[in-house]
Amino acid sequence: MATTTAAERREQNKNAYNAFLAVCPSRQLLDRLSDKWVVLILCALGGDGPGDPGEPAPLRYSELSRQIAGVSQKMLTQTLRSLERDGLITRTITPTVPVTVTYALTDLGLSLYQTTRRLRAWAQDNMDAVQEHRNRYDTPDT
Repeated sequence: MATTTAAERREQNKNAYNAFLAVCPSRQLLDRLSDKWVVLILCALGGDGPGDPGEPAPLRYSELSRQIAGVSQKMLTQTLRSLERDGLITRTITPTVPVTVTYALTDLGLSLYQTTRRLRAWAQDNMDAVQEHRNRYDTPDT
């Protein structure tokens, strides 16, 4: 029986996931990560709120809800649960009256936050150009 080194096993595992295949679990993860609420929650927890960017810090549910305009209570709750399940955020309950619940990025979440931060910044920085292209595309030739 052949033995494999840790490096060989890592390489095999790396090649085992291919998002271009319909059955690959990484495709499900990409689907989740491409959700706008995921990007905005990760950015908020990373310190990129509506004001000047700050440091990553735990936020309460109500703080997240205020920062992310338009997210429903149901969608925020579902998204937070899925991010916790995937190990991207932690949920900490502090036994106070009333109970305090805070959410924070894990190390895994922090590594993804850097990507979502750039994606959000790109969208904001290039919106004028995208809007111009949309207008040209939507305007019928005369």
